[in-house]
Amino acid sequence: MHPTLLELNLGFITIPFHTYGFMIAIGFLLAIYTVRKLAAQNKINPDLISDLSFWLLMYGFLGARVLFVFTRLDYFIQNPLDIIKVWEGGLVFFGGLISSTAYAVWFFKKHKLRPWVMIDVLSPGLVLAHAFGRLGCLGAGCCYGRPTDVPWGIKLNSELVDIGMRGVPLHPTQLYESVSLFILFAGMIYIGKHKKFDGQVGLTYFMLYPIIRSIIEIYRGDSIRGFLIENVLSTSQFISILVFVGAAIVLNMRLKKTGDHGRK
Repeated sequence: MHPTLLELNLGFITIPFHTYGFMIAIGFLLAIYTVRKLAAQNKINPDLISDLSFWLLMYGFLGARVLFVFTRLDYFIQNPLDIIKVWEGGLVFFGGLISSTAYAVWFFKKHKLRPWVMIDVLSPGLVLAHAFGRLGCLGAGCCYGRPTDVPWGIKLNSELVDIGMRGVPLHPTQLYESVSLFILFAGMIYIGKHKKFDGQVGLTYFMLYPIIRSIIEIYRGDSIRGFLIENVLSTSQFISILVFVGAAIVLNMRLKKTGDHGRK
């Protein structure tokens, strides 16, 4: 765990560069590069995509932070200034996904863009940014796993880790998810080159990521993420079920509408 990547000493002030923010920045830049290339391949103005990506990051970041604050509402009521300390970690991905999706729908309608093509263009970038974000989580010490005896267990001492788990070997769930997302990203790029209908790439994401997240949740040890059924069904697993079922229904509708030939 390395929450601070480096510190810039200017004499009168020391400016820390946090690993969490650095990884998010790297992920965002690579995501922008990816979606611009995919946009050009689909004859969409890359500059328009860059503008959209920036605002998706802003709304996604806000939504992810708001949902995290709600998971620890008692703490933030007592420490309201800590709400802005995002460099210490503390984002709930599904909160960002919901808020950014809502903005994207509005943007598509405003600029008369083809929604399914846009989803195929944007979703690989989202996955890539998310993969780097999870590496940032590892640096910050959040989103950690359960205690384990496996050889690759890691010890964390972040204030974000429950006291009883600090210095104890934990499942590196941040790495589990990051690696899974990089693999998913590669698969989506491949599907994008061979897709049979618009929306296939995006729907692949909305069906596979919930499965990935639900499995990793089994190994998560941070209780602040919340449960609908204590120690049985976490909030993220519940949302994953809803997303998966919704994506499966939409996929079935798309298959019926487009068939195996042509794109609409």
